[in-house]
Amino acid sequence: MTDAEFDILDELYFVTPFAELSRKTGLAPAELERHLRSLLEQDLVRSFWPDPDTELAFEESSFGAIVRDSFFLASKEGLLQHNTR
Repeated sequence: MTDAEFDILDELYFVTPFAELSRKTGLAPAELERHLRSLLEQDLVRSFWPDPDTELAFEESSFGAIVRDSFFLASKEGLLQHNTR
């Protein structure tokens, strides 16, 4: 897990929209997208769209189109890895 991914997980104890996550982590949107993609591929983060109550399975083909309108939450495995680092 990279330092940026650690910082992202640090903000995802609660469902958080993309824009707020970008602001809190200080990551540029494109960089945040890259890290979120990696975290989703590792099953360390869950995504929600079009609202914070509707979980959406990660799909590479649609991720780029909806990522900035999505919400994110650390998965149980993500929290475990974050807390044991």
